[in-house]
Parts: sequence; C-alpha cells; structure tokens
Amino acid sequence: MDSRDAIEKLESLLRIIGLKRNEIRIYKLLVEKRKGMRIREIQKELGISERSVREHVLNLYRKGLLKRELIQRGWLGYIYTPVPPGEILQRIKSSIIQKIEELEREFME
Repeated sequence: MDSRDAIEKLESLLRIIGLKRNEIRIYKLLVEKRKGMRIREIQKELGISERSVREHVLNLYRKGLLKRELIQRGWLGYIYTPVPPGEILQRIKSSIIQKIEELEREFME
C-alpha cells in the first residue's frame, strides 16, 4: 500500500471516530509534513481562519491525537505534532475490544 492509500484509509478512520472535516485536514497535514507546526503555519497552509485552526487543534489535542511542545522565541507558543497513526489505530482497536467485552458480559449474564 502506498502512502496515498494509507492516508485515505486514515481519513476514513478519522471520520468514523467522529472528527470534523477541518480536524481531519489538520491531522492529515501534520502527518504528511512529518514535522511540528505552529497554529499560524497550519492556518496559512490550509487557508482557514486562525481562530478555527486554534479551535480544531485544541479539540485534536484534547482527544489525544496531537502532542504539543511549548516554544519560546521572543514569544510563547506551541508546536503541534501528530500522534502516530499506528498508535491511534491501536487505541481505537483496544477501545472497541473493551466495549465488545463489556457487551458480552452484559448479554451473557
């Protein structure tokens, strides 16, 4: 599977777990760039408002899909990097297995 196929499959998985369109765009951008980016860099790359980028990045961070590193270069800010897709896949898989096991226990009683 080439990287384009992998990115498309990742995108469909992110939709399944309920991410919004721009959240998916931001996550994909960070995965494809393979480097951390600041809010303003993401905003310029995707052409969406800085306020919207901030909101979506915060949502992704809270959901555990992004990491952030505090930087100080005459100003304080964060550089955001994606949690690796394989790690996210493992989390989702574990969560699904846990839910299935809970349901099995309830229905087997």
